[in-house]
Amino acid sequence: MTVAFYPGSFDPFTNGHVDVLVQALNVASRVIVAIGVHPGKTPLFSFDERADLIGQSIAGVLPERAGDVSVVSFSNLVVDAARAHGARLLIRGLRDGTDFDYEMQMAGMNRQMAPDIQTVFLPAGAASRPITATLVRQIAAMGGDVSAFVPAPVLAALKARQKG
Repeated sequence: MTVAFYPGSFDPFTNGHVDVLVQALNVASRVIVAIGVHPGKTPLFSFDERADLIGQSIAGVLPERAGDVSVVSFSNLVVDAARAHGARLLIRGLRDGTDFDYEMQMAGMNRQMAPDIQTVFLPAGAASRPITATLVRQIAAMGGDVSAFVPAPVLAALKARQKG
């Protein structure tokens, strides 16, 4: 069984994240979505909310594989967290050349620290290339329509957050 570790903040979980997660399920038996928790940052959604939204989102898109996805938190080095969860693959999504340059540096550092863990780059589909969680948060906060950028459960949560 090949276990992949897909780290990020996922705040909020976007259609771009869904795209990469679905691709990751094509190369791994199981994917662990790993939410990085940083004590100095205040996320829009709590870890539990993000974990629930990720679960709902993948169940809506790929119900037959939803059981192959789990969500964990981590606050240490990503390679250490991946190793602790038995992952041999580190999944990274790429939108453009800027992502590629940054991710190549990260992959090189990670390989030095953990040569037993392979970084796999998965390209975002054309429809999800411009999507970033930061832009989704900004657009939603200003009352804009983000329905094209996030799965339905995330859209509902964003709308509920605006009303609250």
